Amino acid sequence: MKLSVLPLALVLSFTPPAVTLQPAKVKVGYCTGLSNLEAAKAAGFDYVELPATEIASLSDADFDTAAAKIKQLGIATPVANLFLPSTLKVTGPQTDPEQQMAYVRKAFTRLSKLGTEIVVFGSGGARRVPDGFAKEEAFKQLVDFGRRAATEARLHGITIAIEPLRKEETNIINSAGEGLELVNAIADTNFQLMIDFHHLASEREDPAIVLRARDHIRHLHVANPNGRVFPQKWEEFDYAPFFANLKAIGYDKRISMEGRTTDLAAQGPVTVALLRKAFER
Repeated sequence: MKLSVLPLALVLSFTPPAVTLQPAKVKVGYCTGLSNLEAAKAAGFDYVELPATEIASLSDADFDTAAAKIKQLGIATPVANLFLPSTLKVTGPQTDPEQQMAYVRKAFTRLSKLGTEIVVFGSGGARRVPDGFAKEEAFKQLVDFGRRAATEARLHGITIAIEPLRKEETNIINSAGEGLELVNAIADTNFQLMIDFHHLASEREDPAIVLRARDHIRHLHVANPNGRVFPQKWEEFDYAPFFANLKAIGYDKRISMEGRTTDLAAQGPVTVALLRKAFER
């Protein structure tokens, strides 16, 4: 039996077919408190995003009870929001670094026990710059706090994600572009960026910021900006550019619903399905 031999040039010119790697499915969560765990799970969310302030304020006994309930329900808590109480100032003349870090250590110690990996730093009241205080100085204070908090976060396997907020909610870091500036100034792998679609749309920021910030986006929030309610239909708002850019950068992490609903049991599953589909368009 004679074996045929392919010409060397033909062998070298052969290109194997491209393999399309399917990104991991983006997890869809719900921003809510401890009292709503069962309802969130029943509505089909993959996880809940708890308020860090609620967790930090519990007594030791109540925290142990909450942790046991979360484990018993079998619902994940990989993200927390509401990082700082409004009374714990991180800008202005009345800041107390020791008080800040005492709170941060307590919050991170507890959250890490719940399996939390991302802590969203919105906290508009805590970071609001007092009238008459220089914004440039306030930005430096945020950089200083961010570096100290990121160092502590690393010890607990947590990444802090700054959340740009609407001007109605705070007066510093109001756009994802400004959030990216803060991330770059802090320059710590445990301090990164999250984007809330509601805030982005309300501030009329170009969704192209997703492309520019691609290396630093660690988490997302979403709501229909018309009333900050649960998204129910793709056609109800111009979601397409935002999700197209997320798809372009291969975003494969998590997105949390943060907004109002009149009927979680009915609207929750629709929102979950809509958001999952949004990453497949």
